[in-house]
Amino acid sequence: MRRRCGQVLAGAAAVSLLLAACADSPEPVTAQAEVPVDGTTAWALSGGSDVVLARTFEQWDREHPGDEIAVTWMENDAYKAGIQEALDAGEPPTLIFGWAGGDLDRMVAEGSVVDLTDAVGPVQDKVLPAVAANGEVDGRTYAVPNNQTQPVVLYYNAEVLDSAGLEPPETFDDLLAAVPVLRDAGVLPIALAGGSRWPELMYIQYLTDRIGGPEVFQRVVDGEPGAWSDPAILEALRRIGELVDAGAFGDYFTETLADQSGDVSLVATGNAAFVLQGAWVYPDFLTEAPTLIADDGLGFTPFPTVEGGTGDPGNVVGNPANFWSVSAAASPEEQQAAIDFLNEQVYSDLAVERFLVVRTVPPVRGLGKELAGRGDADYLEYVYDMVASAPHFQLSWDQAIPADQAGPLLDNLHRVFTGTLTARGFADAMNATL
Repeated sequence: MRRRCGQVLAGAAAVSLLLAACADSPEPVTAQAEVPVDGTTAWALSGGSDVVLARTFEQWDREHPGDEIAVTWMENDAYKAGIQEALDAGEPPTLIFGWAGGDLDRMVAEGSVVDLTDAVGPVQDKVLPAVAANGEVDGRTYAVPNNQTQPVVLYYNAEVLDSAGLEPPETFDDLLAAVPVLRDAGVLPIALAGGSRWPELMYIQYLTDRIGGPEVFQRVVDGEPGAWSDPAILEALRRIGELVDAGAFGDYFTETLADQSGDVSLVATGNAAFVLQGAWVYPDFLTEAPTLIADDGLGFTPFPTVEGGTGDPGNVVGNPANFWSVSAAASPEEQQAAIDFLNEQVYSDLAVERFLVVRTVPPVRGLGKELAGRGDADYLEYVYDMVASAPHFQLSWDQAIPADQAGPLLDNLHRVFTGTLTARGFADAMNATL
């Protein structure tokens, strides 16, 4: 989460200017040591979209005196440890911040969260269907989106491509063919923060989806024996091997870190042509390459199609959003207050405006008119249209599966990228975790 949602405001200089332009936007909150336990409570992450979430709680408190929500802000690792301890002890906050995926599945199975299907119609009616679906388990709603949508986008330096006589790739073969051309021009074809490992997931996700569709990974989520040996996954790994063998990522990608924006910097400075990253890195580009952006030199395009693939090329991967769930351990009065908060505040007109001020895109319907004429409108409209038209929005794999499988996934995939594990070896190792 920290490296995805938290990085939305990583471009500190750019964001400070944006916040200054909106007097109603607070400074980012800081983590707190005290955790309220009485009344309606919420735990949330400090960093990233806290500048917007904080205002939604302040608005609620002003409009509901005597029924305020006590919010505790935590850093990522502390939150993840703390919320699990609170759930195990039967004393979680009323509003539980989450990522959906495997964590939500577990909370539903344990009876820890409330079925919200019949209670949150007002807010759900505002949310894009492909995003809202991630808060469902067995067709019932247990989590409501609470912040911006974060699809993975193929960014490119248009000046670098123009100098090399290249166009943005439409197919994987186009991308692969561009690698030697860019290398001959003395440019790194694709910046990859392999030192952080998780950016490597974006390649296997998109390739698997383009080749075989979302049903392939759903079989992994469902725990079907041998699901990791699906031909689409094996083919995706083979395609990754083609990029590695061609030198697409260079010789030092394992030393590049996403948390330090190392991959973004390479594209921003013209030392690399492409980077596959989430919408959360756009503020980094605003900070590091304002002139490039002003000159329309930063491009963005969907991940290429794969010849013969059966997946819909409109499908998207990344983080649809983060989510609020309501604790089943809370009193009926606390649960109702939390539900009213979700319906009234999460995507109110004022909250939507606050998201847009910090150059993020909330996943709400009918946002086109709100985006037109804004600064960076081309990018905001691109991200919005990408998500709004997506037949399927797949959650990042390491969030979608249980934590005891996510660690081996990152480790084994990294070994594929470094050439120390074959596609079959990867599949065998991951099948053993099911």
